[in-house]
Amino acid sequence: MFLRRLVPATLATLLLLGASAQAAQAAPVGSAEFSAEQQSAALAFWTPQRLASATGADTGAAIAATSPQRWTGGGLISSTAGKVFFHNPKTNGTYACSGDAVNSGNRSIVATAGHCVVDTDGTAYDNWVFIPGYDHGNRPHGTFAATSLHWESQRIGDSDAAWDAAFATVGTVNGRKLVDTVGGQGIGFDQAPGQQVYSFGYGGSDAEGRGEQLNWCTGTEFNPGGHAGGGVWGIPCVQTGGSSGGPFLQNFDPATGVGTQIGNISISAGDSEYHPYYGWEAHAAYDAADRG
Repeated sequence: MFLRRLVPATLATLLLLGASAQAAQAAPVGSAEFSAEQQSAALAFWTPQRLASATGADTGAAIAATSPQRWTGGGLISSTAGKVFFHNPKTNGTYACSGDAVNSGNRSIVATAGHCVVDTDGTAYDNWVFIPGYDHGNRPHGTFAATSLHWESQRIGDSDAAWDAAFATVGTVNGRKLVDTVGGQGIGFDQAPGQQVYSFGYGGSDAEGRGEQLNWCTGTEFNPGGHAGGGVWGIPCVQTGGSSGGPFLQNFDPATGVGTQIGNISISAGDSEYHPYYGWEAHAAYDAADRG
């Protein structure tokens, strides 16, 4: 069985962020840990057949994709972005999300969505793996099993997308850590919103390649209002189920594929997709993953 715990996470070592008045306080973070045996079982669990049959995780009614395009630009994003796969022990279902390798002290963090790691009732998902650079079933950099999952504690009992940020700490492949293998995007907390951003994910619609290819959107962030914390910020483009957890990047250079992650795909409404703002609460979860 995996272990769930609620731990105090101190906000340390700022990466590319403007310090806020709250950045020195501690915040409760939900976490799940996996034993070496569970990690091995997760790697064995994800056969090609199970990868193909996993359902794209979604937080609401299905919405049609609007204007995402396949990413063909190469660069760092083509290796740091990837697919997340997990099993829900409550439903016995298998699901797919998106994720991104980000820089950290332990060089082992995947940024993803809260609803890709834990249910709002506190049930953490298991058999959790990340496949960076996934493309039509290919695993060019191997499969990384989670050693621990970390989410904002506000998510439990509250499905507001403002609390939908999460981070996973993963093990090694052939003795090498994730960021040493594929590189890592920058990560920023408390960044000025309303910027031009790029989003990336593995949406499941026919137009998006049915979850088998990396797609992208771009636009200038806007705040729809009506959400807690730092709110959610969106762009006028929709990637569908399976894209959840994919990165929103500021200061992204299409020529190099390098940017700074400031959120993750969470929800869609109308013709727009939204990410939670990475504030001090998300930073606490990230710090817990860095210690993970």
